[in-house]
Amino acid sequence: MMMFYWIALMIVSFSFAGLLFRLVKGPTVADRVVALDSIGVSLVSIVALLSLIIETEFFLEVILLMSILSFIGTAAFAKFLERGEIFDRDPR
Repeated sequence: MMMFYWIALMIVSFSFAGLLFRLVKGPTVADRVVALDSIGVSLVSIVALLSLIIETEFFLEVILLMSILSFIGTAAFAKFLERGEIFDRDPR
């Protein structure tokens, strides 16, 4: 079973490298936002697999924090792409 975790970690690491390329080279801003969100998912996956390999539960809080930050960042980027601003300054 441990070999499966190592193989999965290698596959996710290679996909992480591809996502970094798409983040830098993306033709549009939307492609870069999707790549950034996918990088967040990949990071959570890498930390989860490392937690399984090391056989510890100490990384579970890190996984939760990274997931929340990834979601908030994606929501902020989506709002920025839609309206051009993240925070509404208009009191209406």
